[in-house]
Amino acid sequence: MKPGWRKVKFGDVVRLSKARCADPMAEGYGRYVGLEHLEPGDLRIRSWGNVADGTTFTNVFKPGQVLFGKRRAYQRKVAVADFLGVCSGDIYVLESQSADALLPELLPFICQTDAFFEQAVGTSAGSLSPRTNWTSLAQFEFALPPLEEQHDIALLAHAHQDCADSYRQLVDSMASLLLARTNEVFCSNAITTARTTRIGDVADVQYGLTVNASRRTAEKLSPYLRVANAQRFEIDLSEIKEIGVEPKDSDYLLRQGDILVVEGHADINELGRAAIWEEQLPVCYHQNHLIRIRCHENAIARYVLEYVNSPAGRAYFRKQGKSTSGLNTLNSKVVREMPIPIPSLEEQVSIADKLQEGRLALKTATSRYQQTIALGSRAIEQALGAS
Repeated sequence: MKPGWRKVKFGDVVRLSKARCADPMAEGYGRYVGLEHLEPGDLRIRSWGNVADGTTFTNVFKPGQVLFGKRRAYQRKVAVADFLGVCSGDIYVLESQSADALLPELLPFICQTDAFFEQAVGTSAGSLSPRTNWTSLAQFEFALPPLEEQHDIALLAHAHQDCADSYRQLVDSMASLLLARTNEVFCSNAITTARTTRIGDVADVQYGLTVNASRRTAEKLSPYLRVANAQRFEIDLSEIKEIGVEPKDSDYLLRQGDILVVEGHADINELGRAAIWEEQLPVCYHQNHLIRIRCHENAIARYVLEYVNSPAGRAYFRKQGKSTSGLNTLNSKVVREMPIPIPSLEEQVSIADKLQEGRLALKTATSRYQQTIALGSRAIEQALGAS
């Protein structure tokens, strides 16, 4: 142990609040918080529901208390309340028992440590929706520094939090700006030389390979892309699967500039998301759940990609998509008949370049935000280390 530090149990210095209300509306509570309102790794509560719209929640929380998601604890949902409200029974409301033992400002950062989450996840019970319990959390042991060091660590933690919040605000502002710019381009008369046509008139549209058992067990295998690989705008190659192909399958071989559209997704907002193939692999195919768009000479692939992923394109897919057994789907005909403004080649390139520039800037800011969070977590973990 470091000099002055002592080993304590979580339940010896932290109290589980049991404050309840019978009728949140009648008792004047305006907002409620569910697990869906807590973001993993973010101590701020950025969204909530209105009690006036109806809620069954009765757990009361007040500013300064810590909200910890006990269900699916691996999601790492911890937040500090900055308003009065009620919350889900799947959220524990925690507070320091005494500021003379544990500074309230330090509690949320203790709840964010890897050791605390290991305790929460390791003591969770249930298969589909595992939950931890207070008895188990109360037994969590950690090294508690003296108050003066607690104060210093809390200052460090809040400084990192403020820096991360600044980056978060930057990311949100840049995302809003990019969305406004995209809407301005595609939802107004900003494209001066455009004529409205269909994607099928400026590109070939087709399904990919059907993946069956015989293809999986073929002697010679080649990489292919699935729905999980086609994220919005970019191809994710973190996990690539392989299937058997034959010479007759050459039509499904991807080429530079091919656009891949997601044919089915449980989330209607992800239906039709599109990515572009930039020859990241020498040889690669795509499965039938990805609809390929291969542009003709009068259409620039990057421009078509921007339109397909734009609010106008996404709204078209939401309207045309069919829902069956919880899965939203579209077909190649829907993609072919998507209306799209096609300006001159020069203007297509200009529009694609400007929107891509904005997305790259947003990606850089998002990376800085994530790096700041990671750096802060490491610094706090080290500061709370007892050896």
